[in-house]
Order: sequence, then C-alpha cells, then structure tokens
Amino acid sequence: MLRTLSLAAAGFAGLGFLAPADDETCCSQTCSAAPAATLVAEQAGTIVDVAKSTGVHNTLVQAVVAAGLADALSGDGPLTVFAPTDEAFAKLPRATLASLLKPENKDTLAAILTYHVVPGAVESSQAARLSRAGSLNGQSLEIEVDDAGVSVAGARVIQADVQTSNGIIHVVDTVMLPSTDDLIDTAVNAGDFGTLATALKTAGLIQALKGDGPFTVFAPTDAAFAKLPEGTVESLLLPENKEKLVSILTYHVVPGKVKAADVVSIDSASTANGADLRISVEGGSVFVNDSRVVATDIYASNGVIHVVDSVILPN
Repeated sequence: MLRTLSLAAAGFAGLGFLAPADDETCCSQTCSAAPAATLVAEQAGTIVDVAKSTGVHNTLVQAVVAAGLADALSGDGPLTVFAPTDEAFAKLPRATLASLLKPENKDTLAAILTYHVVPGAVESSQAARLSRAGSLNGQSLEIEVDDAGVSVAGARVIQADVQTSNGIIHVVDTVMLPSTDDLIDTAVNAGDFGTLATALKTAGLIQALKGDGPFTVFAPTDAAFAKLPEGTVESLLLPENKEKLVSILTYHVVPGKVKAADVVSIDSASTANGADLRISVEGGSVFVNDSRVVATDIYASNGVIHVVDSVILPN
C-alpha cells in the first residue's frame, strides 16, 4: 500500500497520473481483449451518445441519467471514461444495483460513476505507462499492466481508445467501487498506524477525523513513533498531557484535500494546529519540516493520507 515518493515520481505529468519506474508501453491491441460488442475506434457524438449507441452500456447510461451526470459527460471535456458493460453491472448483486438507482441514493451513485472518469483524454499507450490516475471522484485509480493487458482498480480493460467528440472511452469488465472507509478506518486497515490510532483516540480526535472533511493527514507510522525518545509516547498518552498530544496530532492535519501533486508545488501548509508546516524537496524526496514523505495519495472517503517517517513536532 505504501508508495515511496521520489521527485521523479512526483512530476505528475498529465492529469493526476504517476509514472512507474519502467518505460513499459502498450498499444490498443495489447490493452484490450475482444469485448462483448466491438466498437469502432472513432465514433461521432459525445461520450453519452456513444455509450447509448453501443448496445452494451445500457445500464451505464441509465445510471448516468439517474445520477444527474448526463450533461457533465456531454460537455466539452475532454474526459476519459472507463465504461463498465452491462455484463459488468450484472456482476453486482441485483439488490445493490436497484438500490443505487433510487433517487435517495443519487449521491452514492454519482460517487461511484465519477470514480470511472479521469479529466483529460488519456489514450491506452499513455495509461499503460502509468501506475495511478486521479478520478473526478477525488480518489485515485490504480493502474496495473501484465501480459494479459491493462487493469484499472481491478477492472480489466477489454477495449481501449474509443474516440468521441469530447473524450475517450475505455471499456472495462467490472464496475469499479471507490473506498467508503474514512481516514481512521483506512489507517487502521493499513496495519502500520496502530500508535497513531491510539493517540488519536486518547486525544479525542477520532470523531473529528471521521467527519465530512476533507482533511489531509501526514500520518506517522508505528516506526516513526518509535523514533521518539524512550517514554515520550507513554507520557503523551497520559490524561494530564492530553492538550499537548492534541497540539502534536493536529499539527499533522491540513484542512482540505492536498494531493501529492500539490505538496511538491508549495512551500508551506496551514494545519489544524494553527501553525504552518514547511514543505521542501531535497535529494529527490519531499520533506514536511524534517520528516520525509515515504508514501502519498492514500485516499479515504473524507480525505487523503500521506505517510511520513517521523513524528512532526510543533515548536
């Protein structure tokens, strides 16, 4: 789950993507297998028009209309859509799909659909050289390339590079579901932040970081807390030191969603503590004060986590 951040990887050239270390490329043929219904490489009309015409995206079109996204996906763009087929939607439990299409679940449906949309026109040859893409949902899509082709967030691309008047469609065989875990649950599930979770609970900050946000958390690992002088963590967890603990923990939280692409282009950030963090790039690594960022853009439903290798202490 943790991705080491280097300056080269933080170049973020093009539409929120991160480039992998190798130069592996892929053409449309490599990225796609034979779909249920093959689309021509270029079709007239918008993304929505083309989806309506394929005969294999009826459920997707129905969902787009129910979520109120038809106009957005018919706009100027350009946009890249990873479009699940009707068979892909059929993999979902029938009750789940029926529930998502209800008016009261419009926001949830919109969050799922925008997870399938990336700003800009991204062809398969570009996507295959990347490891991550930022979706309109705000969460990132993991991209993997193997001998069988390209997968995006676990969904296999079965046809690539369908050109439309306002973007590109890549057909996928599975509906991609964004994370519904908040920052706290995401950190706990990662398994490297037990001390941080204990500290947040002791400081009474759990509910705050389960709120709507969005928040950006520079999260120290268990190993980062272990670097503190012996007895420091135990002392901070005492009831009489709660105020000091809150001050330290809120110094790791920045209001709003600050992605890695933003981190490398700024020199400071205002924290929930009230004091600023110093952002710098040294020797190909990003530092927050004197703490090195070792992983970036771990998305949660209410924000983003960047992992740091030391506890950041306010003055």
